[in-house]
Amino acid sequence: MTRALNFRQIQAFRAVMQTGTTTAAATVLHTTQPSVSRLLAQMASATGLKLFEPERGRLRPTPEARDLFEEVERHFLGLGRIEQRVAILRRAGAGALRIGSTPALGLSVLPRAIAALRRQHPEVHVSLHTHGGHQLWEGLHNGAFDLVLSTTPSSMAPASATALHRAAVVCVMHPAHPLAGRHRLHVQDLRQQTLLTLPADDDLQLQMQRLLQEHGADPAGGVETTYSFTICRLAAEGVGIGVVNPYVASVFARDLRIVPLLPRRDVQVVLGHAPHLAPSRMADAFVALVTAELKRI
Repeated sequence: MTRALNFRQIQAFRAVMQTGTTTAAATVLHTTQPSVSRLLAQMASATGLKLFEPERGRLRPTPEARDLFEEVERHFLGLGRIEQRVAILRRAGAGALRIGSTPALGLSVLPRAIAALRRQHPEVHVSLHTHGGHQLWEGLHNGAFDLVLSTTPSSMAPASATALHRAAVVCVMHPAHPLAGRHRLHVQDLRQQTLLTLPADDDLQLQMQRLLQEHGADPAGGVETTYSFTICRLAAEGVGIGVVNPYVASVFARDLRIVPLLPRRDVQVVLGHAPHLAPSRMADAFVALVTAELKRI
């Protein structure tokens, strides 16, 4: 090859191979017949190949042209796939979304948000993994997740992490519990009650322990468990009173009496994106749906 081919020459060659004449090819390419003829001549000169022979008003391709056409078609097939992918990305963003969340959000808010996302974008593949806060932020930094939603504060959260929502923690108990008739409970009301608690190193449990000590509200005893949804199930069975975030409490609202706690203590939902990637349109759409669900709590 004496000179490099350009895209217009390849387009003209392909159009003539498909239509059989320079006139028809010009119509396909929205140009003139002389322009197509000129492009074919340039391509023949650049390649050093005889590409066509005239035959009764048509151009008959040579074996070299047929062989070259197969390669050109593979190229245009790839372009077609690129164009299809661009259309999908323009409409919905990346076609996969890897989400990490704390178990409370994975049980409460996220299933509804994912269902809404799938209704809007049925082609999206969603991967949801629930972990503790430390594992979530570590996974985000290591590229395991596109975004993380957590109710657990952590020094590992990226500086760009933002608070999506803030709400007051609540007390949960069986509807027949002696304190279930109250419209709110003060921490002093928990004196001599059986408390359902998270592990001692959990941030919410640390706050509760300080409150109990400050107000001299020693519980009668307690049951410790790993997850806030287990606290809700234990409370629904009448085992005791738990203090949990309102997101998980809302899942068990039919089985529990949910009462605000004083002094107020807040929990917040923190969002973090993968630090090495800009958020996709799909991620932005999902965050908007999560935000809408959080506002319903």
